[in-house]
Amino acid sequence: MPKKKYIFYVVLTLLILLLIFLSFLSIKSFTQNLKSTKAMENALNVDLTSPFSVNKIVYFSSANAKSEINANSSFTINDLYQYTDIAIFINNNVNDGNYNAKNTLKSVSLSNISFSLQPSIGTPNLYFKNINDFANNSFDESKKIENNLDFEVSSEDEIDYSKPILYNNCANPITLCYVNSGLKSNYTLTDNMSHISYDGTLLKRCGITLNSIACKLSFVINITNNLDEVYSCPFILNIPLSTESSTVYDGSLTLNSSVDYNFIKL
Repeated sequence: MPKKKYIFYVVLTLLILLLIFLSFLSIKSFTQNLKSTKAMENALNVDLTSPFSVNKIVYFSSANAKSEINANSSFTINDLYQYTDIAIFINNNVNDGNYNAKNTLKSVSLSNISFSLQPSIGTPNLYFKNINDFANNSFDESKKIENNLDFEVSSEDEIDYSKPILYNNCANPITLCYVNSGLKSNYTLTDNMSHISYDGTLLKRCGITLNSIACKLSFVINITNNLDEVYSCPFILNIPLSTESSTVYDGSLTLNSSVDYNFIKL
């Protein structure tokens, strides 16, 4: 066979092999892209909608102190603390009383509780609070929440609000109490007792600036419905100490906050 003809056949064979190899790569890439497309379509077709949201949070902020009266009619602050009661209303978006397994609660919990912005003075803690004591300056030390809080869920006509429990139809809110304690101790005020109010005005009288006690609270609310579907939503709450028209220095501050937290199906 002539040399030129031999070279021609070698080159032709190499080109055919190269075309076969490139065709194989193209088919493999097409198959992978098809699988990815189908996987994306399947992901998009998953029902991520949730019947649950939070559209309303009510806050009540004030302060209180433990004190003792001195012989000269002055009194000494031993523990000044600022507190904010928080009511979080879970909305199952039922307007016609049509409760079902999808929009009713089976279990609810708070997790990943932390202070994303720590106050520069005091010791912040979070407590469960009886709804009947909302806007009351007391809190139960035994109800302090460490890292998470599990709620009981009930369908009974009456429940014990002194413990963490929710109606399965979302009829009552999650109620919490944020407390920043130890703001002042052994601090003497010369005011006569008749002129002292045990509320947010004490913060100003004791020289506590609002910037020094600013705080952000973060946590996740987890919901399981009666279809055993799990929903979750992260929250970041600014502890309210002032609005455009008032501050906690006025004695107390009530804030009805319209929010838009939507739960995501896991």
